[in-house]
Amino acid sequence: MHLGTAGFAAMGYPSLLRAQDADRNILEETIADLEYLTHHNEFELVERGNPLPYKLPPEKRLAIGMERESWKLDVIADRETNARVDNPLSREKGTALDFKGLLKLAGKRPTRFLKVMTCNNMATPLGMGLWEGVPLREAIWAARPSANIRRVFYYGHHNEDPEQMFRSSLPIGRVLEDPPGDHPVILCYKLNGEWLGGENGGPVRIIVPEAYGFKSVKWLKTVVLTNAPAANDTYASGNNDIDSWMKTMCRFIHKPTKVKAGSPIPLTGLAQVGVGGLEKVQVWVKPQQDGEWPKDDPYFTKAPWQDTTILPPPEKWGGGLPGGKLPTDVRFFTAEGKPAHWPMRYTIAHWATLLKGMVPGKYDIYCRTIDNGGNAQPMPRPFRKSGRNKIEGSPITIEG
Repeated sequence: MHLGTAGFAAMGYPSLLRAQDADRNILEETIADLEYLTHHNEFELVERGNPLPYKLPPEKRLAIGMERESWKLDVIADRETNARVDNPLSREKGTALDFKGLLKLAGKRPTRFLKVMTCNNMATPLGMGLWEGVPLREAIWAARPSANIRRVFYYGHHNEDPEQMFRSSLPIGRVLEDPPGDHPVILCYKLNGEWLGGENGGPVRIIVPEAYGFKSVKWLKTVVLTNAPAANDTYASGNNDIDSWMKTMCRFIHKPTKVKAGSPIPLTGLAQVGVGGLEKVQVWVKPQQDGEWPKDDPYFTKAPWQDTTILPPPEKWGGGLPGGKLPTDVRFFTAEGKPAHWPMRYTIAHWATLLKGMVPGKYDIYCRTIDNGGNAQPMPRPFRKSGRNKIEGSPITIEG
């Protein structure tokens, strides 16, 4: 994950790491390369569509509703079921929700929250953002649903080609009511305080806070309220668990591959904080000469893991925000602009540690998380189709 090159300087991490002065300087230099929020043009992209809507000429984008001036959203009943919507928002009827109407729904207090964008089948997150928008339920209530609705189907612009349509869905209950401690599903129009660009799904996309990226459909144009009992998600055809929450896991960022003996070795990484929260990040240094680990312990549960330090919230959040400061009214932040708790679910946390006293040789270094329930990565859900969280290992050589 590309995290930028500025953001955590002068934040007091060295004292938290309790290192000696010389070691403190090493850690401070390493941590200074971290930035919490990903700039909008540095997100890794997972895209569908040929051609991609945002790469069309401006006049074409305007014509198909891929610009804020022309964007419209249908919120309609499923014609194939007996779902009832008394005031459908429809392009066909001239009543679709436009961008000005969307901002009117947001009013003076739009919904803002932090979320990591991540794919269930990729090894690392795609980017960490501050997302802003309107709860999807506001648009649904504007359409006045009245009976026989069990799910919300939604999809974006994919060139009017049925073969390219990318769809996802949620239970209506999840959209209308948020689980305790979770954010609402939103119609998102800003990322890190800027209008959402086409490469990141603009002018409007869905953001589902607790879910992997395939639930947060880009280039949104249509919401269908249905009495169908089952999901219609495109990702289901790929043998994916389409109802899985994000998992807790960690990855390396800074991991030297060759170091002189006697030199302290700084390690940094990020932890993806899933539904289980995050209690610890640990590392294990395994000499390669020890051979293969016993096959009856595939997740290294009996290894001599050591705790690292989970870094506190940054003072400067990065991501292109003016002065690196978050706006007001970010969900689950205090009036003073501090997180109400840390680490926050569905975000990332950075971690760091310093390895010392390693003798010459070849080693493998592993990292893992422990969630708030005491589950060590990749448990409690080790199956890849419900989200990838394999323990990461990295080789390192200590030269004499």
